[in-house]
Amino acid sequence: MKNARHSSGDAAPPQSSSLRSRRGWGAGIAALAAAGSAAALYNYRRAKAAEQDNPALGSFIEIDGVPLHYIERGEGPPVVLLHGNGTMIQDWIAAGVFDELTKTRRVIAFDRPGFGHSARPRSTIWTPAAQARLIAQALEKLRVEDAVVIGHSFGTLVTIALALDHRPAVGGIVLIGGYFYPSARADVLLGAQPAVPGVGDVLRYTISPLLGAALRPRINAKLFRPAPVSEGWRERFPMEMALRPSQIRAEAAEAAIMIPAAAGLAKRYDELTLPVTIVAGAGDRIVDIGDQSRRLHKSLPQSRFVEIDGAGHMVHHTASQAIVDAIEECLVAPHNLSADAEAAP
Repeated sequence: MKNARHSSGDAAPPQSSSLRSRRGWGAGIAALAAAGSAAALYNYRRAKAAEQDNPALGSFIEIDGVPLHYIERGEGPPVVLLHGNGTMIQDWIAAGVFDELTKTRRVIAFDRPGFGHSARPRSTIWTPAAQARLIAQALEKLRVEDAVVIGHSFGTLVTIALALDHRPAVGGIVLIGGYFYPSARADVLLGAQPAVPGVGDVLRYTISPLLGAALRPRINAKLFRPAPVSEGWRERFPMEMALRPSQIRAEAAEAAIMIPAAAGLAKRYDELTLPVTIVAGAGDRIVDIGDQSRRLHKSLPQSRFVEIDGAGHMVHHTASQAIVDAIEECLVAPHNLSADAEAAP
């Protein structure tokens, strides 16, 4: 019997396909982790640069340990401005509403929690009621009473919560482009993903800012349609601040609670007894004004409804003077129970 031949130079047995697959997966995961880390570092640096380029415009007032950023200008009867989801104080400035009102009124605009330069601690679920409590305490410290409070989009829910639960601070409300009743919203479900613990943190530091920047032109067009995007928005709104991971978290969290928040508040709308002006762009592509603004108007006998042709969700940019006029009317006179006004930009 011949002995088998052995050689130290013989080739190693071929690797199994499963081993190659595992190594391939490992390399892919490592590459993905490296890309994610690079994106996170890039977005972190970009957020810090945005904050340096856009320092706080006003002052800070601390309420229950939460720094709340606000600006205050002008003299006269008080007006309070509450922006919508994803924006900040500069929205009102870019629209021209803030500067116009300061000519005759004491105007206070807040960065709501998590937006602009205001903090948004994770220890609190920032429902409209929770935000209203915070703002009511701030108004008390600022010695503001009987103010006309103006809210846009998600800010209308905070405005209503203020009017329901903190009546001494509020003399009348103006609700612009509001969402008042629960409805099926696919965009809300998609927008809420960065608020999911764990996965959401990864998204908002990696993919979300980059995707947001890429999609922003289309989003802006939809917000303003049928009107063009305003010059003020293009030139005066700091979009880089809106794309920070911290603000993306706030925006996603509000998307997640918007439907249940509207459902909860809707049960109490009959408690609103103060002057209410409801303003909507006739071409709003974000909310259905028939199901929202017109429906609320029909449920509030004392309310006044202003529908503005040629305007969309960002009606305060497209028809800023009509907004100012609506605010002035809310300031100077109570409404007739049957008032129903139509206005043009």
